[in-house]
Amino acid sequence: MGFLSKLFGKKEEEKAAAAPQVSVQEATKNSIPPEKVGLDGNFDESGLAKRVAKALDDANISDHVGLWVAQTGSVVVLKYNPDAEGVLAQAKQVASSVEGATEVQTVPNS
Repeated sequence: MGFLSKLFGKKEEEKAAAAPQVSVQEATKNSIPPEKVGLDGNFDESGLAKRVAKALDDANISDHVGLWVAQTGSVVVLKYNPDAEGVLAQAKQVASSVEGATEVQTVPNS
C-alpha cells in the first residue's frame, strides 16, 4: 500500500494505474483549474493532493511514517508526525514538482 491508497483508498490507486500519464496542461484546456485535475485528467476536488500522493509513491517515499497530504487551493499541505521528519525534505521537493502546485507548506501534526 502506498500513500495514494492509504490516504484516498484502493479505488484511487486502481484509477491511477488504469489511466495514462495525466497532462495537467491538456486538462486545463477543458476549463479545469490545474489544482483540480484528477488522476484520470478529469475534475477532482482533491486532484492535486492525489497527484502528489501518487508522486510520493513513485518516488519510493515510505508510507510507513506519519505523513499526510492535503491541499488548500493550489497549495500542498504536508502534515507530519516526528517520525516523518527524515523524509520531509524529499517529500516537499517531490510535492513542489507536481504540476499545479504553487507552494508546499509543512505543518507538524498536533
